[in-house]
Amino acid sequence: MTDLTSFIAGLPKAELHVHHVGSASPRIVAELAARHQGSSPVPADPSLLADYFEFRDFAHFVEIYLSVVDLIRDDEDVRLLTYEIGRELGRQNVRYAELTVTPYSSVRRGIPAKAFCEAIEDARQSAARDFGVQLRWCFDIPGEAGLAAAEETLRIALGERPEGLVSFGLGGPEIGVPRPQFKPYFDQARAAGLHSVPHAGETTGPETIWDALRELGAERIGHGIAAAQDERLMAHLAEHAIPLEVCPTSNLRTRAVASLDEHPLATLVAAGVPVSINSDDPPMFGTSLEQEYAAAARLLNLDTAGVADLARAAVRHSFLPADGRTALLAEIDAYATAQG
Repeated sequence: MTDLTSFIAGLPKAELHVHHVGSASPRIVAELAARHQGSSPVPADPSLLADYFEFRDFAHFVEIYLSVVDLIRDDEDVRLLTYEIGRELGRQNVRYAELTVTPYSSVRRGIPAKAFCEAIEDARQSAARDFGVQLRWCFDIPGEAGLAAAEETLRIALGERPEGLVSFGLGGPEIGVPRPQFKPYFDQARAAGLHSVPHAGETTGPETIWDALRELGAERIGHGIAAAQDERLMAHLAEHAIPLEVCPTSNLRTRAVASLDEHPLATLVAAGVPVSINSDDPPMFGTSLEQEYAAAARLLNLDTAGVADLARAAVRHSFLPADGRTALLAEIDAYATAQG
């Protein structure tokens, strides 16, 4: 029997909640910081980034995140970042990933929307060719930037409509950013065929998740761990098969949970809530998808068969077309059988 760490490393995987800029490796962040030295607080030395990425709370995390966003200043930066994310995902045997991309943040810094979309698409095709990973996009509204950002994000999503775009999201802080105000934008995105995947219930309570479901038509919930505080909500998510995109280490590092042992993943799973395991902003949180699977295995007391089921769940909850889901599930089955 293969040990769990090796099993996770070789397991074909899908990732559904991972952020574009938040996936920049220390090497790439440092390289971008060096390019723009003197105009950014971000260290150009990779060894200093761990301390820089030590977050006091969620608000501080957003502040640091935006300082890294500010390093992405032209379409070549966008292309490099996206391609290198594909490299890291491929290294972890991730076959398919839905990357949360915030075009508004780059466009308002002067990158034309068309050039931004062409850069991510070019990198998507190169990553598929070079690393065997299929990238798809969730264009998300940075909630802290308000309705102007929602308007622009929708305009870019529907106006440029890059081939890899599958969903429409909402990120940033939840406190002070009510979900219902974004309903008109989600209505239009959904009418245009995009899936609804807002963040909710990470740093606020269950009501934010209810709002995301009722007002934004959420098909999956980013984070959603506050659902564990509401038995009726957990029953609703279970009955309607609405998955949560759970990111254990992220919740710890942003202080959404006090310790990993207190993470509500086991409560959610016991209530029948569908979940996938994800890494969110892995280099910023000092983690990887492999480490998140290991954390989930510990929280849920899983063996290799249980971990393979986590991988299957992510595929089933993805927006891959049916033939792609069937092929990736077959690959997971073959791997689990061979390792068993």
